[in-house]
Amino acid sequence: MRLSKAWIIASKDLSIVRRKKSIFSTMIIFPLFVSVGLPLLIHVIAGGSAGTPDVRSGLPTVINAFAFFFLIGAATLPTTIASYTIVGEKQEQSLEPLLATPITDREILMGKSIGALLPPLAAIWIGGVIFMGLIDAFTFGLLGYPYYPNAVMAVIMLLLVPLAAITSVETSVLVSARVNDVRTAQQLGSLIVIPFALIYVLGEINAFPLTVPYLLVLAAIILVVDIGLFSLAVSTFRREEILTKWK
Repeated sequence: MRLSKAWIIASKDLSIVRRKKSIFSTMIIFPLFVSVGLPLLIHVIAGGSAGTPDVRSGLPTVINAFAFFFLIGAATLPTTIASYTIVGEKQEQSLEPLLATPITDREILMGKSIGALLPPLAAIWIGGVIFMGLIDAFTFGLLGYPYYPNAVMAVIMLLLVPLAAITSVETSVLVSARVNDVRTAQQLGSLIVIPFALIYVLGEINAFPLTVPYLLVLAAIILVVDIGLFSLAVSTFRREEILTKWK
């Protein structure tokens, strides 16, 4: 597989993202809500409680749970781009010329995956930096130390967020092979957020502690799933059949 060819496709898809205001705004709104809105919520709740012992002891659990929202965002945001750059190109009849070029299916899928991954990852990582800065600013007086950076956030941002985004992209590819409408592809692809939302709920009730060992196990599971999804996506994305099946 030639990464240079994949990058050409990714660059083209990235240019589409810059032109589509609806896609671009989606990449900003969710990370902005999580990175600014949730620290402000903690500030209001913790500040109103005047730093009681119960609040101080429970604060790390709440902060970790809120940080998990970045993982949920990583599982959701790429569906917007991935669905549009595959089904959207089919609708605009710009996919056929691409399939006629001497580029392999793996190179096409890799290029489209890169194009769908980079904007959400950049938005989430920037949001993560803002989130950590605000959390430290709002909780230092209560905790007596800067909560971030720490190992939990490192695992979430550097392992789980990219892996969840890859899961989202590959799921969108599989869905796009069965539908011919961008909105439908986005709605079905976004269902991948359900398992991550369930893990969040389990974390809130402490059935799945959001600690480094548990998060590493989760990362290993998602990695295995991603490998399987990519192999399945390649087998689904058959250029000799795609023009007749995607109708």
